Amino acid sequence: MVLAVPGQAAAQQSSRPAAVNVPEAGLGSVLPARKPGGEAPALLAAAACPPSGSGRAACLTPVPAGSLPRGLVREAPAARAGVAPPQWCEQSSGDRVGVRTAVCRISGLTYSTYVTSGGTRRKTGEADLIVLQYSYGDSGMGRIGNQIEVSAYGGWGDALKASVKGSSEKGGSCKVNGSTFPSKKLLPLNSWRLGESFFDTTIRNPGSQGKCMTKWNLTLTNPTYSSAAAPYSFNDFRCDNNTAGRPGVGCVVPWYASVLWYSKSRYPQLASHVTRAQASGLPGATFAKPLTRTTSATTVRDNRRLACGDAPSVRQKSCDEYPIAQSQQGLSSGGARRSFTGCNFNRVPAGTGPRGASACMIKATENNAQGGLNTQFFRSQRVLNGDPFQIRIN
Repeated sequence: MVLAVPGQAAAQQSSRPAAVNVPEAGLGSVLPARKPGGEAPALLAAAACPPSGSGRAACLTPVPAGSLPRGLVREAPAARAGVAPPQWCEQSSGDRVGVRTAVCRISGLTYSTYVTSGGTRRKTGEADLIVLQYSYGDSGMGRIGNQIEVSAYGGWGDALKASVKGSSEKGGSCKVNGSTFPSKKLLPLNSWRLGESFFDTTIRNPGSQGKCMTKWNLTLTNPTYSSAAAPYSFNDFRCDNNTAGRPGVGCVVPWYASVLWYSKSRYPQLASHVTRAQASGLPGATFAKPLTRTTSATTVRDNRRLACGDAPSVRQKSCDEYPIAQSQQGLSSGGARRSFTGCNFNRVPAGTGPRGASACMIKATENNAQGGLNTQFFRSQRVLNGDPFQIRIN
């Protein structure tokens, strides 16, 4: 994927690549999820609405996304430039929604104009706005795209005479590569006004990593009225040159728990063990209850020893532990060992609950293949120490 620089957008529209590369089957997930602990965009308070010298004032007031009319993003005409946000952006409802290489948020604004005369304040107009933020990157590149789109879908009076523009800022381990959001009229209704910016990570040295905050400052201007401004920021991308076996820089959304898929048809015994272990209450099957990566050799060793250290000798089989040894939820974190019928651990009882680990003897060929699948997944998704991930069966 090539992330274009502002100014190249119009020329590249017809051949512009997709915003997010779809991972190979088995290596991740493009199922969107909400960021844990949803966060509303920071806006100027409505009370901070001083009049200009002429007694005219303009204000921006946040609108809960849940109260926005449904279908606004889907029904409005597409922007004339930029990357088309994915349909799952509509699931935002004010929260961040994302996948491993993209994040989106939809929120609302009310832009109001007032005139104060003789000590009396009178509203002279109102515009109903929808704001769509979309940021995207690539696990194999050090560039992040961040665009913001504004559309007026209703209103009256002087407020609809306004124009919107934007400027971008960076924070953390990145720099602005290019940015454009010139002043554009809000009208006509249901048309998108686009700002597009690109940020390059400053992470270079092997073993390094850092977050990149991307920010837009929206400003609405209106003849004879004071300006009204609101900041919109994302701090969701981490760029690193710290992924084992994958030299070079890439950027991902670390809070998104990508899915490590195991094929039931190719690895039936492995799939059966994982399915039964998760059904007994052990975590890792959902975004809400993921596993957490560990790169500690001591933790990995202890997880394996506690789960499989006394494994029986069974021809052409080896011991599989769940949660996998490369997770913080293994037996080294506490809990009891459990097993199931047909796993050859006859003296280990079945158990339930979220703590502990399961041990099962499975085909050695499947167990060996699992190690390769895990390594390939961690590399492709840049799953570093402390990152959440899921394991599912397909």
